[in-house]
Amino acid sequence: MPLLPLVVMLLQLGRGCCGLPFYNGFYYDHVMNDKGNGNGNGEVHFNGVKLVVETPEDAIFTYRGANITLPCRYHYEPKLETPRKIRIKWSKLREDNTKERDVLVAIGLKHRSFGEFRGRVHLRQRGEQEASLVISDLRLQDYGKYRCEVIDGLEDESGIVELELRGVVFPYQPHHGRYRLNFHEAKKACEEQDAVIASFEQLFKSWEEGLDWCNAGWLLDGTVQYPISLPREPCGGKRLAPGIRSYGERHKNLHYFDVFCFSSALKGKVYYLAHPEKLTLEEAKQACQDDGAEIAKVGQLYAAWKFFSLDRCDAGWLADGSIRYPIAFPRPNCGPPEPGVRSFGFPDKGKFGVYCYKLN
Repeated sequence: MPLLPLVVMLLQLGRGCCGLPFYNGFYYDHVMNDKGNGNGNGEVHFNGVKLVVETPEDAIFTYRGANITLPCRYHYEPKLETPRKIRIKWSKLREDNTKERDVLVAIGLKHRSFGEFRGRVHLRQRGEQEASLVISDLRLQDYGKYRCEVIDGLEDESGIVELELRGVVFPYQPHHGRYRLNFHEAKKACEEQDAVIASFEQLFKSWEEGLDWCNAGWLLDGTVQYPISLPREPCGGKRLAPGIRSYGERHKNLHYFDVFCFSSALKGKVYYLAHPEKLTLEEAKQACQDDGAEIAKVGQLYAAWKFFSLDRCDAGWLADGSIRYPIAFPRPNCGPPEPGVRSFGFPDKGKFGVYCYKLN
């Protein structure tokens, strides 16, 4: 190409680029409105104005079944005199913090919720610059990190809110014995017991509260770990300090272990059914139904023990075919000197009492 035409072309490109907006954290001169009508509506003239989103640094703690507000506010620096039309988006981060699930999007008074959050979430907008999320009837799966994103034109800023449920972690193995669950079977086993597979943070907190268990179990992040408060030879050795022992990440289909489950407060109550005689498992299920209830699940018994100090020195059937009983106040002839849920395993036959669960 001849030199002169090349110089002319570069000069033309230079003139064109000078009119382009600079998009970077609200430091730009103008944005064309999305209708393209050139009348100025929807244009932004900030010249150094910055959008700021504020969320709490500390985690928010609550219980299953509660209604909770995740705070989120935004403002401009310096302050704008004229309110702007913005879009708000809430999403939930997955365990690896890379993928997100949509929770709610809103523009003005219009909003849309998604998936398992549909009908359970809405925005609290008590002030002009509030974007807080209200979640009703919290479920076990709702715990985790949420992103509050405020979008103004081509710019957006966001903050993270961490939601934690107060609950109880318990080790679980199925009827057919120790180390029989791959990761997917482990998740299902917890769900069948009115629980979810525990996160590392939940297991760690339970260890801090004294949980000691020598069998390795799956966690939500795909790792296999177990908590030791009293070091001993079969559990990593006496010389190792107390802590969480880890096998690291394992193959979710090919490797088999137990699982650590997490449950929270109940909407109903667990009780030992007063019955004139001991029962088989099938008789126990029917007896609970006759009492207007259902046979209790393992997660429900642990939650009743944890949150309502359920204390009963009578062994009883649970829905998975195991025999257990809860002790909140240790005493002679009721097992070890520590509080806990005692287990007799999965008897193939025999007659026992039964624990039932009834909604309030």
